[in-house]
Amino acid sequence: MGKSVEPPDGGGEIEPVDLKAALEERYLAYALSTITGRALPDVRDGLKPVHRRIVHAMRVLRLDPGEGYKKCARIVGDVMGKFHPHGDASIYDALVRLSQDFSVRYPLVDGQGNFGNIDGDSAAAMRYTEARMTEVAVLMLRGIDEDAVDFRPTYNEEDQEPVVLPGAFPNLLANGASGIAVGMATSIPPHNAAELCDAALKLIDKPDADTDDLLRFVQGPDFPTGGVVVETQAQMREAYATGRGAFRLRARWHKEEQGRGGYVVVVTEIPYQVQKSRLIEKIADLLTARKLPLLADVRDESAEDVRVVLEPKSRTVDPELLMESLFRLTDLETRIPMNMNVLSGGKVPKVLSLKEVLSEWLGHQREVLVRRARFRLAQIDRRLEVLAGYIVAFLNLDEVIRIIREEDEPKAELMRTFELTDVQAEAILNMRLRSLRRLEEMELRREFEALTAEKAEKEALLASEGRQWDSVAGEIRQVRETFSKKTALGKRRTMFADAPNRGADDITEALIEREPVTVVLSEKGFLRGLRGHLTDTSGLTFKEGDRLKLAFTAMTTDKIVFLTTGGRALTLGADKLPGGRGQGEPIRLQFDIEADQDIALGFVLDPAARRLLVSTEGTGFIVAESELVSGTRKGKQVMNVGPGFAVHRAEPVSEGDTVAIVGDNRKMLVFPLVQVPEMARGRGVRLQRFKDGGVSDVRVFKLGDGLTWRDAADRLFTRSEAELVEWRGDRAQAGRMVPKGFPKTGRFG
Repeated sequence: MGKSVEPPDGGGEIEPVDLKAALEERYLAYALSTITGRALPDVRDGLKPVHRRIVHAMRVLRLDPGEGYKKCARIVGDVMGKFHPHGDASIYDALVRLSQDFSVRYPLVDGQGNFGNIDGDSAAAMRYTEARMTEVAVLMLRGIDEDAVDFRPTYNEEDQEPVVLPGAFPNLLANGASGIAVGMATSIPPHNAAELCDAALKLIDKPDADTDDLLRFVQGPDFPTGGVVVETQAQMREAYATGRGAFRLRARWHKEEQGRGGYVVVVTEIPYQVQKSRLIEKIADLLTARKLPLLADVRDESAEDVRVVLEPKSRTVDPELLMESLFRLTDLETRIPMNMNVLSGGKVPKVLSLKEVLSEWLGHQREVLVRRARFRLAQIDRRLEVLAGYIVAFLNLDEVIRIIREEDEPKAELMRTFELTDVQAEAILNMRLRSLRRLEEMELRREFEALTAEKAEKEALLASEGRQWDSVAGEIRQVRETFSKKTALGKRRTMFADAPNRGADDITEALIEREPVTVVLSEKGFLRGLRGHLTDTSGLTFKEGDRLKLAFTAMTTDKIVFLTTGGRALTLGADKLPGGRGQGEPIRLQFDIEADQDIALGFVLDPAARRLLVSTEGTGFIVAESELVSGTRKGKQVMNVGPGFAVHRAEPVSEGDTVAIVGDNRKMLVFPLVQVPEMARGRGVRLQRFKDGGVSDVRVFKLGDGLTWRDAADRLFTRSEAELVEWRGDRAQAGRMVPKGFPKTGRFG
């Protein structure tokens, strides 16, 4: 175990390496390679290496918009063999995506053949499809032959490839990007090119413009598939100011009237990157599972354009509520993230704001302009030198011909005789005889003067930063006109709106099929929901030793409130009641109820109603039922009760003005309801005073209608307002013995 290993004879040296350091170094190298060479786009041209290499290879193959198409297999082969040594499938997938007008806002590739569709069907094999560049790709390459960008050797050093494209089109924001690297990711939604050009021009005119200034031009994302963004202006501003955020994108729909008052909802645009076939399958599955009670049917009537027809259950269904339920459960509403994590300067991964992205693109355009101007200046200088030599040759044509015919070293003789440079002499010697007829002094001097004027213009451009920005602005204006909102391609597709102000409860209720249900709770705490409204509960079965405690009717869209003996309110949707088969499930599986407490009572929640809560010790208060709603398993503490006492009753008060309370001592007190305060929570006030025992029963009634009760024989008794005089008093009094005929149980029945 502890023995050292000796190097073998003649086997060289073994160098010990720390494993941790080696792993860190190599993983870092891999991570950086993934970040810079695969996943993150360059802020200057908005392209990842694979897209850049595809466009460059198509340029090399001369696949300009006016030229013929070439097989995609040929393009992919060139990209893979010369520039991108990875799988052909990944290259072809990237090529296909660049051509899909539903995936890319401004396609860089003009495809011919089957390039897939919005339903998610894949493209045909590369041997069947053909492609060429679009005008957008031509703009991306503009000036690449004029030393606009640096080139570097390809992976095998046999060719050269551009480090970045000139990118005269604002591709990063216009077409967006997405990618996952190691420890970081990028997600940039597409935007409208004309709006980006306007914002860039504003930035040239006012370099200190802030996000608010730019957002006057850039309204927000502009997705190729359209849709409606329902994000607030404040959240969108925050996203563009920080480079991080998200946009809620919804399908565009409208109501289409049918005969006899009926209607259907027609979806004409679906959210970005949502496959239509899967979307419809999802809606159909939810329909089968009865999770969309407002929807009757879904049909796909799409041809060239998207047309998904949604048929409501009935003509009375609110179309907005129907769509809100679909937005909540399906991809008719999606959340598009924005994380503008790009390679700043082509090297450093960084999250940039809208202004920073546009500033870096403008800086790149200025650099491209300067490099192209210098390249052109060098060309002009070379041509002027040659033209000067041609003029000398024209003026001395006979002597030039003699020297060429008779001298052994004509080049040296020409240089000596006419004081020509090496370039000029070489140009004269390389001139074809047929060119002599075109060698006219006027033409030569006209070209010389034009080039001299152009040279002065380029030199002035290079000497003035202001002129450079004016020139960049002029080029951006041309791009803006090309992709103006008046054109079919440039027209804004995504609109903006506020989401309808529908309450969460309305939408939740819309997702539940409305059916009658009977809530049953046993003494031992077994809860179940039986379909239908049962009028006779005598046929219910329970476990041995158990019996009925509570039973009341509700609808599946209702909320049920249970009050524990300790004063906690527990809320449960009626649609979530355990099934009616068997004896139900323990209610303690639904809620966290303390061991020393039990369910005292239950009822259907009416948010607009109020109830009189009464404890067995004779205290109580009025509470709004809306205060009893709780979203947690532990519920909400509403009534505080003393040791040895419990919550006893929760009487509705909406139709009463008087309280009748009976104690275990069979004394009854009648007092006005207004003497009981309304509270959200607490112990309440004393309702009746007792020496021993507590409350037996409580009733809230209208004094003018009299107080009624039923005896053991189910006979109805009524005491009018006049007959109740001796029991009437104020809250907290002891009361008097109950009237004759009052049930021995001490309850009103």
